[in-house]
Amino acid sequence: MIIAKFVLSIFQQNSRVVACERTGRAMAIDPGADSSEMVGLIKDKGWHLQAVTLTHGHLDHVGGTTFLKNAFPEAEVILHKDDEGLYYGLPQQPLMMGLPQMQLSALGLDYAEPPRLTRNWEHGERYELGELVFDVLHCPGHTRGHVVLAEQSEKKVFVGDCLFAGSIGRTDLPGGDYDQLMDSINENIMSLGDEFVVYSGHGPETTIGDERRSNPFLNGTYSLGSGRYI
Repeated sequence: MIIAKFVLSIFQQNSRVVACERTGRAMAIDPGADSSEMVGLIKDKGWHLQAVTLTHGHLDHVGGTTFLKNAFPEAEVILHKDDEGLYYGLPQQPLMMGLPQMQLSALGLDYAEPPRLTRNWEHGERYELGELVFDVLHCPGHTRGHVVLAEQSEKKVFVGDCLFAGSIGRTDLPGGDYDQLMDSINENIMSLGDEFVVYSGHGPETTIGDERRSNPFLNGTYSLGSGRYI
């Protein structure tokens, strides 16, 4: 598996291209903003962009979808059905965050309506990318339609904004639910095994083992009720 990371937009979001080394088939995971560098890499390597795969519908994870789709019209665009409202409402998302309309262009957040989705993720499906096979796991809590993509043979999982090094995803945005997120993390991510490398939507890579030992939300040292470490 080849993984190329691009840190994009004012949100410093990790957009990635993942490719099967033997077949050259590739997918873009969560393109957060327009990136000529990402398009150039795919073309320079001669990879076939099979899909734009979206873990969830927030603007910092889907903002570059139109740019990629225009560059690679044959690529699928895939998202869970429960996040379709966020995705198709992309032009309104910055306004919902309280950003003034007059500032959106300068911030790179003046979005047009994104391209139509090709299809929706299904929990438990196995997504093939050349010789790589990803288990698609519905992990609501950060958003209603959040998914993670786990590749068992390579021991790698792409978790979007569910889990970070030392933290977890926000649950104070529309569709967020703390208890649901913790259930998703414990049932679908932590169960994969300590050796799995975790690729998050923001910040550095980590492992499930490291998070089990040191993440305060997972090792019992953070109390949600008190809002402080215990």
